[in-house]
Amino acid sequence: MVRPRWHWGTVLALLFIANYHLLARADAGFYSGIVIRVVDGDTLHVRPDTGGRPHKIRVAGMDAPEICQSGGRSARDALARRVLHRRVNVATRANDDYGREVARVSLGGDDLALWMVTQGHAWSYRYRLDDGPYAAAQAQARQARRGLFAQPGAESPRDFRKRHGPCPRPVPTLRPR
Repeated sequence: MVRPRWHWGTVLALLFIANYHLLARADAGFYSGIVIRVVDGDTLHVRPDTGGRPHKIRVAGMDAPEICQSGGRSARDALARRVLHRRVNVATRANDDYGREVARVSLGGDDLALWMVTQGHAWSYRYRLDDGPYAAAQAQARQARRGLFAQPGAESPRDFRKRHGPCPRPVPTLRPR
């Protein structure tokens, strides 16, 4: 039986290909850190475990009420109770027009956006004709009348922004003491 001869270059190339997805994940913005600030129902600041400046995160997949909108403060408070001072995993997808990282955030393996929508603190983020990644969870929360869906005329943040524009003044955020 003839054994194939491997060249070190071939071995290294195969190892690189086999581990490419791990390298791509590291470059794509996967990290863990502590939530040090909750701005509103879908924005938070995370200090990476590796150190450096905190990252401002827009939680992907959901749209929480504006802070000046009905349900806005309760959405912020629910998010703060869930994640403030806790370690989360962040998977950055892009940056938005406000300089925030748009990212999937998980706490102990649980998808934070899914939790917010399931509890009735946020809507599934819609894009054009797509009802968003958490449309089923939103329908269940609406049917169970959880959180903001307990209000018969709850207005989506998108519609609120179209009618009123951005909130007029900053509202204090929840930070560590």
